[in-house]
Amino acid sequence: MTKRFWDPCKSTLGEVPQNVVVSRAQPGIMPCAHWHAQVEVNFLAAGSVSYRMHGHTVDLAAGDLALFWGGLPHQLVDASEDAFYVAIHLPLIHFFRLRLPPTLTHKLTHGATLVSAEPDPTDGPNIERWARYMASDCQERREHAIDELLLRIDRMQFEPYRLVEPFGLADGESGPIDMQSLQNIGTICAFISENFREDIDAVDIAGSADIHPKYAMSVFKKSTGMTLNEYVNLLRLSYAQAMLLRDNDNVLRVAMESGFGSLSAFNKSFRKIAGMSPSDFRREARFRPALH
Repeated sequence: MTKRFWDPCKSTLGEVPQNVVVSRAQPGIMPCAHWHAQVEVNFLAAGSVSYRMHGHTVDLAAGDLALFWGGLPHQLVDASEDAFYVAIHLPLIHFFRLRLPPTLTHKLTHGATLVSAEPDPTDGPNIERWARYMASDCQERREHAIDELLLRIDRMQFEPYRLVEPFGLADGESGPIDMQSLQNIGTICAFISENFREDIDAVDIAGSADIHPKYAMSVFKKSTGMTLNEYVNLLRLSYAQAMLLRDNDNVLRVAMESGFGSLSAFNKSFRKIAGMSPSDFRREARFRPALH
């Protein structure tokens, strides 16, 4: 077995932010960082991998279970030849079904990575089963697998774990979110996922949950660390990323199709997350010499 390189042109994550996406594969070394609007769960069944995250690096070994927020740029930079993992990408709403301590939740939404510290022999067969169920045509099986996965992640707080944090990350001051607020967040996330390519604002988003715009902005910021506008932009940028890698459309068309009202707004937002222009990102991801 030889090392595998990730083909960014085949990624669909940016186009389906409302879906659970599961990958069972030899991890592919990434030519550049990418991002998506899902929380990512990695279980390393064999070998080892190294990630360059937003402000830190994470090394995973066989048996490790890891959780991180995919909305910040991250890049798999190395993998052993025998590496094999299951990567499960969960829509943001499922993250807020977790019952993790508020400080831990805050750190995860701001870029920290949660990793199990001791291998659990039941993780391998369980995660394989969950992956099969999540790929099933049966909605009940899919929901059952998600519920069990969330319970497994919840259990990590009661067992030895390590939290790999960006430098200077402070504890959050917000308290736990009540059930009604969680329901509102779910409605908000669903509405944004279905409509982010349209011209929507805080009034439209709050209206989907039948709440006041100021309350919608407050509860979403408290829960996610992002403003509503930042989350809408994240989904638009994820979609634009997929278009840049998959198609040959000019940057203006990518901007318009992704929901940005102008090329200048798109370029500014894209540079903020990627550190380069959309054209340079496309060139770097597609033609980096290290892949050939």
